[in-house]
Amino acid sequence: MSSEEIHEELRAVARQVLGKADPDGAQLAALGWLGLEVPEDLDGAGASFAEAAVVAEELGRAASAAPWFAPAVLGVGCLSLLEPRPARDELLRLVAAGDCRLAVAVDPGRFRVRGGEDGLRVVGRADFVAGAAEADGLLLVARDPGGEPVVVSMAPSDPGLAIDAQPVLDATRHPARVRADAVAVGPEAEWRFAGDPEAAVRRLHDRAALALACDSLGLSEAMLDATVAYAGVRRQFGRPIGSFQAVKHACADMLVQVTLGRALVRAAVHALVAGDPDAPVAVSMAKAHVSGAAVDIVGKALQLHGGVGYTWESGVHVYLKRAMLDREWFGSPAEHRRRLAARYPAMAQPSDRSVSFL
Repeated sequence: MSSEEIHEELRAVARQVLGKADPDGAQLAALGWLGLEVPEDLDGAGASFAEAAVVAEELGRAASAAPWFAPAVLGVGCLSLLEPRPARDELLRLVAAGDCRLAVAVDPGRFRVRGGEDGLRVVGRADFVAGAAEADGLLLVARDPGGEPVVVSMAPSDPGLAIDAQPVLDATRHPARVRADAVAVGPEAEWRFAGDPEAAVRRLHDRAALALACDSLGLSEAMLDATVAYAGVRRQFGRPIGSFQAVKHACADMLVQVTLGRALVRAAVHALVAGDPDAPVAVSMAKAHVSGAAVDIVGKALQLHGGVGYTWESGVHVYLKRAMLDREWFGSPAEHRRRLAARYPAMAQPSDRSVSFL
């Protein structure tokens, strides 16, 4: 079976499952979605981010609240970038089995590991950490006393660690603020990245940004399909509103944005999986276009649905709120465009700090 056939089969299963209800962690594990990228010898599927991207897109299409992004994209992604050790391998097994709800604070500038006579202590704060409010385990990407990124494994119950839910407009996500007030950790809790740690952190950010681009693409496709279907049955002046030129043009604009976004996302996924040195460029191109276009597409869907689009029962508002969070999380379109422009020194501004999310 070719990779395209595997992806289509995975897409069909995901669409069928998510069309009924949001699966919980145990159901996600039973479907194999949590362990897609976990090696087979660690009880995973041994797949790649290409398969994870299919699931991400279908979760966006369904506007699903299933707890997948934090453990499968950030958790497994972070653990896979670390040096192998028994504790890391066991955590991968637990995540794949759905026995550990893992959350990751990915910005190394937010936390620091300090050494002293009383051992290692972690200090810092990070906002909008995906899945942290319900997490059983927590990985903090921090900087050690030498300034190198490391990962600190912690439990939410550790003394000095506070996790506070941060309600957002998007009711399908549950981020939280994580605060570490001189939390004591043992040397065994400090894990090192395999290879260049700075490059590993950038790759983790790229994974997250691309997964959100996939999510935005899925919800954009859902809104396009729903709008075209509605325009075919809603009648005004004795005709379906889809027969009016203005409505046709609006739907055509939505289709163009979705088609371009699909091409950008596919190219970025291929580059990331292949380890292409230009993968960060492809990711930024996809995130910048798709997450920005998704808000515009859902806005057009809201308008073309007329008065019913503004009702709570229509559900369009769920997609709009989700698209708005996707747009800002892990780099806004403006930030990713500045990241792209930074490749050309003549265009870069000396005071530009817009790529700080990396």
